[in-house]
Amino acid sequence: QVQLVESGGGLVQAGGSLRLSCAASGRTFSRYVMGWFRQAPGKEREFVAAINWSGGDTYSAESVKGRFTISRDNAKNTVYLQMNSLKPEDTAVYYCAAKESIVRLTTYNSYDYWGQGTQVTVSS
Repeated sequence: QVQLVESGGGLVQAGGSLRLSCAASGRTFSRYVMGWFRQAPGKEREFVAAINWSGGDTYSAESVKGRFTISRDNAKNTVYLQMNSLKPEDTAVYYCAAKESIVRLTTYNSYDYWGQGTQVTVSS
């Protein structure tokens, strides 16, 4: 089992930045592939970014490429999502998730563990 707790959400103006953190506890953090997803009201949960066990490989949705960066610090059991040039359409609840396998990274129901989510609101 691994427990995930997100933080760092909030209200920001368009063009601004936020950094989300996801702290993990429980089993060895470095054995998990980590992902960020988001869900806006009335919409399905969508993939944002993922990072492999060591942090050497990252994957991002087309909608956030060049603006969002995922990273991890295995010594701190934490994964981050740096979000720059935020747009109103980025408004959503952001969730971090963990899984052991590297396959199906963009599929939310392939992840085993989830945090409670943190709200990000971007005003125009």
